Amino acid sequence: MDKQTQIELEAAAFRRLRQHLMEDRTDVQNIDMMNLAGFCRNCLSRWYQEAANERGIEMGKSEAREIFYGMTMDEWKTTYQSDASAEKQAAFNTAFEENVGKERS
Repeated sequence: MDKQTQIELEAAAFRRLRQHLMEDRTDVQNIDMMNLAGFCRNCLSRWYQEAANERGIEMGKSEAREIFYGMTMDEWKTTYQSDASAEKQAAFNTAFEENVGKERS
């Protein structure tokens, strides 16, 4: 397979993953994804931001999230996010530190 085809297939797979998470399975909470898989939608938007920044495209966290989510974070939270139990929050803090680092914002 040539490099351009590989890039196109990877991009198509990413678009399908984004659709799955943002349209097909909005019921799946980020906290559950992080606790089970070590990443969530916010991680994907951060990776998108990092890729843009590496290529000299200035993009902040809020902008990357809005591009990835297709709406502002506040809109997403209001529409799809539910409250998490204390147990899920504690597990999230551990998963976040293990997979992302200590800084959270």
